[in-house]
This record gives sequence, C-alpha cells and structure tokens, in this order.
Amino acid sequence: MSLPFYQKYHEHYDRGYRNKDLQSTMSQYHQEKKSSAIYTHGSTAYSHMSSAHQQASEVYGSSAYRQGSQAYSLGSSAYSLGSEVRSKASSAYDYGYNLGLTDSSLMTEDYSSKLSPQTKRAKKSLVSGEEKENQTKDYVVPIFSGSQVHVNGITDTEEERIKEAAAYVARRNLLATGEGITTTKKSAVSLQEEELFEKKSRKVAIREKAERLALRKTLEETEEFHRKLNEDSLLHAPEFVIKPRSHTVWEKQNVRLHCSVSGWPEPRLTWYKNHVPINVQANPEKYIIESRYGMHSLEINACDFEDTAQYRASAMNVKGELSAYASIVVKRYKGEFDDTRFHSGVSTMPLSFGVTPYGFASKFEIHFDDKFDVSFGREGETMSLGCRVVISPDIKHFQPEVQWLRNGTLVSPSKWVQTQWSGNRATLTFSHLNKEDEGLYTLRVRMGEYYEQYSAYVFVRDADAEIAGAPASPLDVVCLDANKDYVIISWKQPAVDGGSPILGYFIDKCEVGTDIWSQCNDTPVKFARFPVTGLIEGRSYIFRVRAVNKTGISIPSRVSEPVAALDPVDRARFKSQPSAPWTGQIIVTEEEPAEGVVPGPPTDLSVTEATRSYVVLSWKPPGQRGHEGIMYFVEKCVADTENWQRVNTEIPVKSPRFALFDLAEGKSYRFRVRCSNSAGVGEPSEATDVTVVGDKLDIPKAPGRIIPSRNTDTSVVVTWEESKDAKELVGYYIESSIVGSNQWEPCNNNPVKGSRFVCHGLLNGQSYIFRVRAVNAAGLSEYSQDSEPIEVKAAIATPSPPYDITCLESFHDSMVLGWKQPEKSGGAEITGYYVNYREVIGGVPGKWKEANIKAVSDQAYKISDLKENMVYQFQVAAVNIAGVGTPSKASASFKCEEWTIAVPGPPQNLKYSEVRKTSLVLHWKHPIHSGRTPVTGFFVDIKETKAKDDQWKGINEKPMANTYLKVQNLKEGVSYVFRVRALNQAGVGKPSDIAGPVVAETRPGTKEIVIDVDDNGVISLNFECDQMSKDSKLIWSKDYEPAEDSPRLEVDTKGNKTKATFKDLGIDDLGIYSCDVTDTDGIAASYLIDEEEMKRLLALSQEHKFPTVPLKSELAVEIMEKGEVRFWMQAEKLSGNSKANYIFNDKEIFEGPKYKMHMDRNTGIVEMIMEKLQEEDEGTYTFQIQDGKATNHSTLVLIGDVYKNLQKEAEFQRQEWIRKQGPHFAEYLSWEVTGECNVLLKCKVANIKKETNIIWYKDEREITVDEKHDFKDGICTLLITEFSKKDAGFYEVILKDDRGKDKSRLKLVDEAFRDLMTEVCKTIALSATELKIQSTAEGIRLYSFVNYYLDDLKVNWTHNGTDIRYSDKVKSGVTGEQIWLQINEPTPNDKGKYVMELFDGKTKHERKVDLSGQAYDEAFAEFQRLKQAAIAEKNRARVLGGLPDVVTIQEGKALNLTCNLWGDPSPEISWLKNEKPLASDEHCILKLEAGKTAYFTMTAVQTHDSGKYSLVVKNKYGTETSDFTVSVFLPEEEEAKAASENAKQTKKIK
Repeated sequence: MSLPFYQKYHEHYDRGYRNKDLQSTMSQYHQEKKSSAIYTHGSTAYSHMSSAHQQASEVYGSSAYRQGSQAYSLGSSAYSLGSEVRSKASSAYDYGYNLGLTDSSLMTEDYSSKLSPQTKRAKKSLVSGEEKENQTKDYVVPIFSGSQVHVNGITDTEEERIKEAAAYVARRNLLATGEGITTTKKSAVSLQEEELFEKKSRKVAIREKAERLALRKTLEETEEFHRKLNEDSLLHAPEFVIKPRSHTVWEKQNVRLHCSVSGWPEPRLTWYKNHVPINVQANPEKYIIESRYGMHSLEINACDFEDTAQYRASAMNVKGELSAYASIVVKRYKGEFDDTRFHSGVSTMPLSFGVTPYGFASKFEIHFDDKFDVSFGREGETMSLGCRVVISPDIKHFQPEVQWLRNGTLVSPSKWVQTQWSGNRATLTFSHLNKEDEGLYTLRVRMGEYYEQYSAYVFVRDADAEIAGAPASPLDVVCLDANKDYVIISWKQPAVDGGSPILGYFIDKCEVGTDIWSQCNDTPVKFARFPVTGLIEGRSYIFRVRAVNKTGISIPSRVSEPVAALDPVDRARFKSQPSAPWTGQIIVTEEEPAEGVVPGPPTDLSVTEATRSYVVLSWKPPGQRGHEGIMYFVEKCVADTENWQRVNTEIPVKSPRFALFDLAEGKSYRFRVRCSNSAGVGEPSEATDVTVVGDKLDIPKAPGRIIPSRNTDTSVVVTWEESKDAKELVGYYIESSIVGSNQWEPCNNNPVKGSRFVCHGLLNGQSYIFRVRAVNAAGLSEYSQDSEPIEVKAAIATPSPPYDITCLESFHDSMVLGWKQPEKSGGAEITGYYVNYREVIGGVPGKWKEANIKAVSDQAYKISDLKENMVYQFQVAAVNIAGVGTPSKASASFKCEEWTIAVPGPPQNLKYSEVRKTSLVLHWKHPIHSGRTPVTGFFVDIKETKAKDDQWKGINEKPMANTYLKVQNLKEGVSYVFRVRALNQAGVGKPSDIAGPVVAETRPGTKEIVIDVDDNGVISLNFECDQMSKDSKLIWSKDYEPAEDSPRLEVDTKGNKTKATFKDLGIDDLGIYSCDVTDTDGIAASYLIDEEEMKRLLALSQEHKFPTVPLKSELAVEIMEKGEVRFWMQAEKLSGNSKANYIFNDKEIFEGPKYKMHMDRNTGIVEMIMEKLQEEDEGTYTFQIQDGKATNHSTLVLIGDVYKNLQKEAEFQRQEWIRKQGPHFAEYLSWEVTGECNVLLKCKVANIKKETNIIWYKDEREITVDEKHDFKDGICTLLITEFSKKDAGFYEVILKDDRGKDKSRLKLVDEAFRDLMTEVCKTIALSATELKIQSTAEGIRLYSFVNYYLDDLKVNWTHNGTDIRYSDKVKSGVTGEQIWLQINEPTPNDKGKYVMELFDGKTKHERKVDLSGQAYDEAFAEFQRLKQAAIAEKNRARVLGGLPDVVTIQEGKALNLTCNLWGDPSPEISWLKNEKPLASDEHCILKLEAGKTAYFTMTAVQTHDSGKYSLVVKNKYGTETSDFTVSVFLPEEEEAKAASENAKQTKKIK
C-alpha cells in the first residue's frame, strides 16, 4: 500500500515505526478484510462442542483464529469451560503478552482463567530479538471477555462441579434459542441463525442476562465456600488496587507513576518501558523505584522525548502474574525554556559534597589509577584511553556518572568514538582516528554534586599521503545555511601542505544511502567555504573536502554530518516537534494564500558573502506569493549600467539563496531577483549595492612574540601574541624544529584557540625553536618569527608562600588559624600545609616550633597546647610533589585568650519522625541564647552511634533556615545519632544535645500518605494508622507547621483514618504535607507537592471530570492498492456501546455507495473508505467517538495543494493498478556497461504470456532484434557493441498483447549520454593491460592494449610525476587497440617511472611502468642492436630498379638497358652471362656512372646473345644480384608462329 505524498517525507511515518500494538491491530485488520466475517457482536452464546474445542487446541495463531471462527461465529465472548479452551485462553494471553498488547485490548481471562491453577508465565520464544522485529505478528482475537483477575487454588472436584453446571446452562440456552448447535453447517444455515439471533426479543435477552448473572453469583459463592475449606486459602494472585495512570508532561519535568498491589505472598513488582525492564543501576539519576507495603512508584527525572513510551507494572507471585499499563507523553515547551520554571530547591552544596541515592549529603573520595597519558595516534588508526576509578565509600547499586569531554565539550558516542564503563574502569575508544579527534580529553567522574576529573592531550598525526608531496587532508567539514537546493560547506585548512603551497580545495558530495561521490567544483577554491547548489529537495547529503597542490590531491577529509535539503522553516518545524508517531493530522493556517496571483518582489536582498570565486545572495520571499510554490530568477548587471542579464536562464532557483560563479574578479556588479509561478514572473526586487568581486576576508597577520617555557621533560609551553585585527579567526598552528635541523614538524593538527599551547612529544635534552601561524577561512597567515631556542627539561618548583594568615578563633590554650593558598603552585598540585609558631615576649620573637608533623590539607588548623595570655606569631609553608615551599612571613601577633561568647547557644528539643530504612525527618527548636546577633541558620551533623566523636560529619555545608531536615541515604539497620549547631554573624555555636540513637528501619505496619483523585476530580491526601493509642491524634501539617485551620484544606478524620481535601489546589498549596500521630514513637508520614506534582494532579483531576476516549492514532489518510482512499483512526479501547459519527464539512455523512464505514470495537479502529476522490470531496473530515460518558474526536484537513496531491496520488495508484493488470514493466529501462565494454540496455517485465510482444525503438525507429525473447527470466536486453556518439538518442521498448501495453523510455542524450560514456570509458580504462616495454630501431616504445578505444577516453603520459611534452623525440598515439608512447633516441635522462593516465571524465585510471635499472639497460641494448641492423639494411648495396625480368628482341636490333644502384659506400658491380663473368667489348658495352647508374648496351643482338644475364652489386654491408633473361628471335620464325596460332583459333571457332 502506497503512502500519501506528505507522509513519504517523514521517516517516522513508516509502518515499522508503529508500536507493536498498532502493528498487531493493523495485521488483524487486513486479515478481516480478506476473510469473511469471523467475529460478530451480540449477546453471549455458550458453546461446548468437543470438535470446536479440538480445533481451538490444535491450531494456534492466525490459523486458529480462522478455523475457530465457525465455532464462535455467533458471539464475541464465548464462555467455554473445557480444559482445551482454558489452555487456549492461557496461550492467547501469553501470546498477547509477548506482542506487547495492553490489558484493555487483550481480555482473555474470564472464568476459564479463574479456574486455572496454572501460574501465568510469558511464553518462551526460540526466535531471536532481531527476527522478532521482522516477523509478522498477527493479532489474536480475544476469546473471553471479563475482568483481568487471576483466581487460583480451586480444587479439582470443585472445578468439575463448576464445569458441569456451566455446561448444563450452556446446553439449555443453545437448545432454547437454536443457536450454535453445530459448527459444520453451511453458510446458508449460518445466515438463518444470524437472522434468528437478530430477531430475539428483548425479554429473551433479559432472561439470558439474568441467568448469566445468577450463574456468575453461584460460581463466586461456591468458590468462596471452597476457598475457606482449602488449606491454601491465604494464597491469592496479585491484584491491582490502584493502577498507574497515564501522564502528559512537559520536557524536563519529573513524573511519577503510582500503583498499589495486593496479593499473598507479597507480589514482586517489576517496571518495564516498552516491554524492556528498567535498569535503575544503569541510570541512577534518571529513575527512582520505590516499593513500600503494596504501594509502588516509578519516578522519572528530567523527562525528555525518549521517555515517551508505554510503561508496564508487572506483579508476580507463586499464584500468578498481572500487569497494568500507563503511557507517558513528553511535550516540548515552545519558546525560551527556563529550567527554574519546573525546578525548585536547587542544591547549593559545594563540590566536596554530593547527594547519594539515600538522600543525605556524603563526601566522596574519587581517585584515578592507571591513568592514560598524553597520546599520539595517526589518522585511520584505533586508540583507546582508559583509567581505573576508585570511589570511596563504595555504595552498592549506585554507579557514578562518567563523562568524557574534548576541549570542554561533552563527547557523545558515535560511529567514530565509543565509551564504556565496566564498574571500575572508564574507557574511551576511537575506532577510526581523525584529526577532528585531537584535543584535550577530560575524564569526569561525578557522584551527585561532587566530581573529580583527569585530563590529558591526544594528538593525531596526518595519515601518509597517497602521493608523496601531496597535502594533508582538511578537517572539520561542516554544513551551513542549508536550504532546498543549496548549502554552504565550511572546513579548516590542514597544517601540512606537503612542501608546496595548497592551490585550493575540491568539494565532493554523496547522497545518503548511496556510495557514489561526485565533485562539486571543477577548479580548486582557496577560500575555506564554498556554496554547493543543485541539491534535490528532500534528500540528505554528506560532504568531504580534498586539498590539492602542484604535486597531487590529498586523501579526503572525514565526511560531514548528513544535511537535508529542506527549507529552514520546515527544518525548524521538524526539530520543534516531538519525536512521537506521526498522527496524520495536517494543520492549515486560517489565512490561505490566493490562487493565480503573480508573486511580488522579494525583500531584503543582500550579498552575504563575496570571494574571488563566487558571490552569495540572500533574500526573503515576498509576502504576496499566490497559492502555489514560487521560484526565483537572478539577474546581474555591471555597475553604472542598466544592462540586466538573467543568470539562471534554464533552471529557476527554489531557495532564497543563490551562488553566482564565473564573475570577473575586480569588476563591480549589482544584483536583483524576480519571483515566478504559473501565473507569471513578478517585478524585480530592489537592486543590491555595488559589489566588487574579490575576497572580502583578509588572511590574518602573523602572530608575534613567540615565547617558549619549560613544562615537563617532554613538553614545552608556547605562548604568543594573537594576530592583530584578525577576523573570523579559526585558530593557530604551532610548529617545532630541532635547532640546526631545518626540518619543521607540526605540533598540532587541529587549530587551537587562545595564545597558549603545550607542545608534547619532544625529545628530552634537545633544543627546539617554535613558530606559529594563524588561520581563518581566507587562508593561513605567514609564519611568525622563530622563537628563541629552549632546551626541553622538566619545570616543576615548590609553591610560593601562603599569605593573609589570621586567627579565626581563640581559646585559653589553643587557637584556630586560617590563610590563603599561594599565588603560585610551582607547576604541581598543592598537597598540604605545615604550620610553625613562636612566642613573642616583650616584642622579641623566640624560636620557631613545628605545630603539625603531618601536612594538613585544609587552609585552617587548630594549634593546641598553647599558653594562656601568651602572644604568638605564625608562619605557614605549602608543599607539593617538588617539596616544601618557602614559609610565609611571620603573621601579626595574636594573644592566646578566651574570646567572649558571641555565638549562639545549642538548639533545643531535638526529635525525629518518619523513620524509614533510608531516611528520617529531624526537628529542633531555636537556641535559648542567640548570641550577639540573631540566628541565621543551622548545621546538622551525623555519625553512627558506635563511631568516635571525631567522626561527626556535616550533612549541610551551607546553613539552612528551616528547623527541620529530611535526612536521606541512611544505611538500613544502622543506628545513628544527630546534633545541630546554630549560626549567627559571630559564628557557629556549640552543638545541641544528641538526638537518638535511632535505627534506620521501616517498622512493620508503617503506611504512607496516599494521594487520590476521585471520579469528580477532587484531590485529597489520605492517611491511615493501625498503631494509634487511646490518646493519639492525627495532626496535619504543611512544611511541618500545623495546617488544621488552613482555609485551603478541609480535614476529615474518622477513627484511624484521616483525609485532607484541597479546596482549590494552586501555587499557594505547594509544600511538604505531613501527618503526625501523637502519643506514639514518631509515627508520621509526609508527601511533597511541588509544581510538577501539582500539574500532574490538576491534569488528572481534569481528566476525571471530563473523561476522554484515549486514542492510539489520530485521524489519518492512506491510499490503498487500487487507489481507494482510507480514512482511519484508532482508540485505545472501546466498549460494546461505543459509537462513531462521521462528519464532512460540518455535515454528518452516512454509509452508502460512496462511503464504506466500519468500526471494530475489539481493535478500536474506526475507518471510512472512499473508492475515488472527486472535486467536491475537498474539505475537513472529522471522526467523533462516544463511549459512555467519554468522548473524543479527531480532524483531518484536506484542502488546497494537500488535497490535490492526495487526489493525484490516488489516481496514480489506480492507474498503476490498472497498468499492472496487463503486461508491464517491473523495472524500467536502464543501462549497464559489460566487461567487454559493450552497452547493455535491460528492463524487467511482469505479467506476460506467450503472445506478449516486445518491440525496441531508437529515435522512434524500430530496431530489428535477431533473437526473440522467451521471457523466462523476466529480463529483456538489447546489446550495443562498441558504443559511440552515433548510438546516442532516445530508446524505447514497448510490451503489448491483447490485455494492453506498456512502454519504457530511456534518454541517452546530453548529460545522460555523457554519464554513459563516462562509464564506458571507465570500463575501457579498467580493461587496459599493464604497460609493456618494446625496443625499436628508432627508440623505446611503451604500450598497453584496451578492449577497444574511443576518442572520449583522454590519455595523458607523465614521467616522474611531470606531464610529458610531446615532440619529435617523444610521441604518443593509438594504433587499433594499442595505446603507445614512443621515445626516440633514448638517453639516461629518459629513465624513470612512466604513468599512463586514462581519464574517463570523472576518474583517472593509471598504468605504471618503471623504465630504469635493468629494464632500461635491456631495452637500450636491444634498441642499439636494432638501430645497427637498420643502418646496415639502409646502406647495403642493392639494385633499385630498371632491369626487366625478360627481354624479347629481334635479331639485329640494339638492346639498351639502364638500372639504378644504391649503396654507401658506392657498390662494386660485375656482370654475368649464364653464371659466367661477362666482360665489356664492342658488341656488349658495360658502363657505370657515378657509382649509381649501370648501362647495358648491345649494338646488334644475335641469336647467340640469348641467355640469362645477372648484375651483381657489392659493398661492405652486403651483396645483391639482379637477373634478367634476353631472348633473341628471327622475323621468319615469328611470322610462322603467328600463322600457326591463327589457324588454331579459326579451327576452334568452327
């Protein structure tokens, strides 16, 4: 089934996103559509036929559902008490439990489940988790309806009696009504039964209902009677007294789910989130689970969208299991979010204290062992940082929060980096290092508000370049200002340029989901930002950048994060909406744009960025734009002219951004923009100011004053003055060099900000110099001046002296001193202090004495054993790992004497209440003596009863104004004592008397305050106490102040129960409400109502006052297979009395030919199907549901473009269905290039038969195909060999038979043809053989063979990395399928590496050969040999021509022959006659002129001159002989011979 157009762009609308409930429901719905009615509604029918029971027990799942339909066709709830059906019900419940069905939608427990002694368990599955997600889950139709209560423990005898009684009543009812007697009747009989069923009188229905109620009562009474007789009568299955309620909360609010469970033994309750158990240990700060005597709660702190889920409370004991469900929906607050809006009571504790999970403030000690050090890695490698963490005290089930930070920013797990916490070791693993990973890494371990951290730097070196001398890869590729078809790519320049300046950068893009990269710019850009245009709206892209210098191109950078080509408004809307399932509801603004209106001019046109390569324009869409979308045309003109030229003539721009390229640098331009739609092109916007094409951002100036200083034995701290007037500064690169080496190495590969950097990895004892350069988007600055040399040595010193020593408190024999820490720590952490003192007698100081032997860590110390009324001076020295620092100067003189009491006295009347196993509430009263000034606060101390007096711990570090404190995080079973100290301006007074001891335990029978919201929405606090004495009273307090007379509360107390009802719950009612039981040992309970709880209660009250039918899915629309339009919504659950109304444009519509309506009360699905959308169907659709008192509705607006596109989609789907009824293309025409470099056109066809014909066309001319397709494989192909430009054109293939026809076209022109040619050239290039060496007489030839050659394949040769310039000496060419390079007269300079580059239009393919060493020597030797052979062949003696093969001459005639000779040196000649030497005479004259021409002359030939003559030429390079024959004839012989021939011819004619 296809999706409407507006749903395709939302990933979350895919069916896979639907929760398991909805998937199961939809699966069941589709089964209903395909099968006959198998589940009908009506009054209950009882069936006990054994055949039906066998079918139900033998078949499970959907097949059981279908086969069982005959047995249960007359009732939605069939009560069958046989053992087989009981087993079936149990299996159905387990199956529904595994599928995640809610209790409301899965009601399989009725009497059969009550009678079952089996303990409920989830059905085990042998299917893996991944297979479970992929397998189809069929919805199980509930066989039984009834309350979800497990009642077990009934004896077998009792069970038989109940079965017998139920079977009797069922048989009686069936015989009386004639229904359900057989399950094998034909459909006609079933129809008659249904008619009889519908015609039942109201009296019969009432009688059946009364009998059913009587039977139920009898069963319950019998069950109760036998329960008393059962020795196991105390055991009963879990039962939810109070079920958890669903909540809708704001983001960052806290939410709490409550439930109360009864059962014996006491059930064990487990909380699930989306059917996954909640692990509190893994998320100690996220979840808080409490269970107290049947009252259970789950608290979720700081909710976010991920907490939107279905939560399940599962209670289990030996008698069974029961679940209750609640949903939490987290909504986002629109606008500025203020954390203080939803949080109160922010902790103000210092870092040295933290809140443990048990509530009280406890100081933690966190130590790091086996720490990671400064690390060095290389791009592409893996790296792991680890550290062992030791925390004391060790609190079970309370794990710390472990965070990793890079340069102060939290590191989130991704595909590049993973974090792990094993319980005592934290690990950070880099699966693939990148330069972006370089930085200062900090491991922070937090326990409550207290944390410790450890840091070390990670350096990432560049990976080896693929081409020596190529630059390093860029880094930090970021997508900015993304729009519908446009995005700006930004990056950082690398620190290493490969030895030559970087010429620019290439930007590549790749569509998400593919692995095809395409280059965005043809020429390198120097500016580190570049606008990429031509994106396809709605698609997502990733980008990467490569640097290029004269040597080559770098490896690509790390890819950017994916960015979607969307309008910023759409992107903002998607981000602001919660990640909850798409409801299908479309919101249309009230003010609709007008149709057919020419858009107005854009506004706020400006040049946002201008470089020498491009100019970026930005504007705002016009207010008047018409109903449809608009596009833009950009125009430019040279300054001081009005000659406007349209820039984008072919393709209009969709985004209000545009980048212009190919502008003349230094020229001035103005720009303007027009809008267009189908109504026309609008007026232009106002022109921009004059813009000069050129870089507006200057390269920063070089930093100054490079100062290195010692740090450790392998590192140096480098500081510098920042570049002046630098704009958009990215950071700085630092380089180091060993003095005298002239080799510079980068200290960092990721630019650092600030003016200080620690350079690690240096050699101890070596002297280094440093230099720095700044970087921004325009480029890198010049290098700074070199620093002074510095030797690498450790630089840790002792700390400077402390100062401001003062006396904090004085007694008659002791004094308390305080001081400030040293200004300089000496390069190491200060570990403690030593205090000295001396007596001052008569103004003369004595000798210094040590006050403490062990260093103290605090900046205060009490010196004891002093002399009363003696004057003393003090000094303090700090210590670090380097040693003890210089002591401070002597302090002022202080006299040891008892100071007058100015601090307050001890607080009074300490008592405790609400004692629990982990907490209690401590109360006290103000001290009697407040001191000189009023009391401003209190400090509470705690220690275990058996602990010594020096082990008192403060719970609160800052004073608190309240006279009560809830002490949390106590250890269960441990005895504690408490004391309180008061504070005023003079200081802290003496502690109070000790309160306690008290044991942290929850006493049996302790109960908590229960909050309740009744059906009328009244909110009340309820408390019950079973341990009251005769004189005990129940007293309500707010913030521990009596609240009995509060006008906002109404208290009602009866016996041991009390209720405090809120008259109008509001902000004034926020606080802690407690109920104390007087005349008892501190029995009390409290309940906190904060702002979040108040909102929850008010929402719950509103829900109870005005109930609504909960919806699983809002009204949505989808297009079915045949183009039908289905409107549907789904409720959580519906009763049998529910009904639905269908509204269109405020008018109710009803079932008819046009509308097919259906309401499934089992699944909650309400739907309406329309066969076709007409023009009059545009409007607003509303479904209204009423179920008793509860109501709900959902509306869907389909107007304007939304409706038109839906109508088009439906029509398209209908046409597609019609098309697929005949022969059609399953896959349309496409091409591929074979390994033989041929082009194969192919398509996949479906629904064909023998008579189906396939015809191929090119440019509307039929192509004759040699073979006829048999369609066995469903693939049709057309092979084009040696594809070239002549094969470009439009290809079409047509399928047709008597059922219809279908066609598919393939455009192979322009860009499509170029893409194909690129692939062909790529295949040809890949077919190239390795380069081979061949020697010739002219030189050395390098060659390679390809399958066949096209001119589109560009060939380039390089020698040692440099392009070859072709000349007479070096030539390149192609002969057939051979591509060659000819090197004439090679020399040693021609040695080296040769590369043949084959460029297919996008990619270079290389074939290499090394012409050096032995290969060159062998080739050169062969060349010399061939050259000498060629010289010899060229200069040897030879006869060039002139002599005939045979000379026939008449006797007496003169014979003159001449021939040309060749040879260097000139050849010697000799003549032979019949293989004998022939000498020159008067009869035969032989001459040779200039060694090149030979003459043979006979003055008057005779018959004896006939014979074979030979001319022999000879020189030092060789000899050649040329023969000719002389035949001399007489005239008479010739005539006789001629006459004889004539006679023969005449005779032959006759």
